[in-house]
Amino acid sequence: MLNRMHDALRLRTNPAIFFSSAAVIIIFVLGTIFFTDQLDAGVSVASDWLLTNLGWFYILGVTAFLVFLIYIAASRYGRAKLGPDDEAPEHSNGAWFAMLFAAGIGSILMFWGVAEPVSHFGDPPRASSGIEAGTAAAAVDAMNFTYYHFTLHTWTIFTLPALCFAYFIHKRNLPPRVSSIFQPILGEGIHGPIGKTIDVVAIIGTVFGIAVSIGLGTLQINGGLAQVIGIPENALWQLIIIGVVCGLATISVSLGLDKGIKVLSNLNIVMAVLLLIFIVVFGPTLFMAKGIFESFGTYIQQLPELALWNDTFANTGWQNTWTVFYWAWTITWSPFVGIFIARISRGRTIRQFVIGVLAVPAGFSVLWFGIFGYASFDIEMNKDGGLVDRVVDQGDIPGALFAFLDHYPLSGPISVIAIVLVIIFFVTSVDSAALVVDTMNNGHEDFNPLPQRIFWAAAVAVVTAALLVFSGSGGLEALQSTIILVGLPFFIIAYFQIYALMRALREDAGELPAVKMRKWKKVLPPEEVERRDDGEDAFAHEYDDDEEVVTTPEAAEPAPKFRDPYVSVDGQSKKKRHGTLSSRTGSSSAESYRPSSSE
Repeated sequence: MLNRMHDALRLRTNPAIFFSSAAVIIIFVLGTIFFTDQLDAGVSVASDWLLTNLGWFYILGVTAFLVFLIYIAASRYGRAKLGPDDEAPEHSNGAWFAMLFAAGIGSILMFWGVAEPVSHFGDPPRASSGIEAGTAAAAVDAMNFTYYHFTLHTWTIFTLPALCFAYFIHKRNLPPRVSSIFQPILGEGIHGPIGKTIDVVAIIGTVFGIAVSIGLGTLQINGGLAQVIGIPENALWQLIIIGVVCGLATISVSLGLDKGIKVLSNLNIVMAVLLLIFIVVFGPTLFMAKGIFESFGTYIQQLPELALWNDTFANTGWQNTWTVFYWAWTITWSPFVGIFIARISRGRTIRQFVIGVLAVPAGFSVLWFGIFGYASFDIEMNKDGGLVDRVVDQGDIPGALFAFLDHYPLSGPISVIAIVLVIIFFVTSVDSAALVVDTMNNGHEDFNPLPQRIFWAAAVAVVTAALLVFSGSGGLEALQSTIILVGLPFFIIAYFQIYALMRALREDAGELPAVKMRKWKKVLPPEEVERRDDGEDAFAHEYDDDEEVVTTPEAAEPAPKFRDPYVSVDGQSKKKRHGTLSSRTGSSSAESYRPSSSE
């Protein structure tokens, strides 16, 4: 029945994965609208239980993933290529770094750039340890936690699945699906019920994760418009904003990658850098420069403690509403960011990949949050203040950026530019998410029928509206409660990803210094191979018909055999020039060396 429905709708995807994912999303949206109180109560109870009993698990998980990434980059596997062994990187370092910047951090920077440092400055996370609000000590601690939340640990959550995707997509030529990462464990089962279940969970989580991002952006846009032109902050305007953002994303999806996402991504990067330069020029430049260096040093010094801090004795619940929410939210849309990063990283070594993906975006985040953070502290400590009252006392986190810009010249026009920048960031998020989610459904990247991509853009919109407007609690609280639940299976899956990657590396790696790797044939989902074998395939012109594809993961050639550098091809031990016999027996050539007649 699903196949008949799939063909009737002229789709090009996996029917089981597509319709299962769509059904869960539709059921959630309808349940939120028609059973608001019951669903809200259930989500609140479940999320409260998780926060109380498993918050430490989320915190430990991200730190464990960071330790693994450092280990894998430093190990001999760090020399392994993400692609054929002799292939050069697909993109130059400059282009790669620029694309990494655009890989999902824009929305985070705009929403939390002012809100995070000011929140911790006015309400210190470790107040129970004697840190008083509004003091220099509070400012230092605020930057420590801001860097903890938005540099290495956040990008660890993106880097782990991205590395796994890059290896299994580029090295083993498997489909761009989360289930492909589990091929060393499941084998051909990646196309079976377990594999499909993994993909459905990943797709649903990605949609919810992007929806939370769009929800935060909607609150920020609404707050900015309220300040600039005086529109009310209510559900009606939030629905209008969601409709406009997702409508623009649909247009961008229709235009395609080069005319849509690429143009918007370049535009928002330029605008973000210009906004940053504006703050540097008109803000306390020297104070910010000194503060960034100092706070980065204290962050590095405090990192081991921050990475494992669980607020055990004071038990204020602060970690639950901040760190745990961040990690759960970030990991739900990590497959989306991960596939994007994997696609642009072909030809790099694992070591280059890990260092680049962790260091480059994290470094820019240090600059961004340092500039906005210290400029905010200057307003509070040396000028007329008001940010702590707005953000902490009134709880207006979405309006933090615009309250901050009020202290700068041309605040009106600059606030309008900031609103436009937020809109563009979220349009590109929805646009690229629709493409990636559709790719995970299809199991290949050759082509994506437009109606499928439009469906996923619409799905993000309706889930955002359901969470933000129709849920019982509404606003940021609803976004936090829901995403904490959705994030749990992703943390569990991440540990299996680590095991699968290590197992694949051990299977494919040789023992020679160059780390020669086994080559793999390109794998496509069975239904896609069947379609391509069909003589009436309308999309046959879109792909390379000469390329050999398989449905079962299959090596194109065996792994390189281990060869002892001191043993010759015929198995005899080689002798060094001056009579040292180096073999595994350790015998001395003083006894076995025989000069030739010429000597």
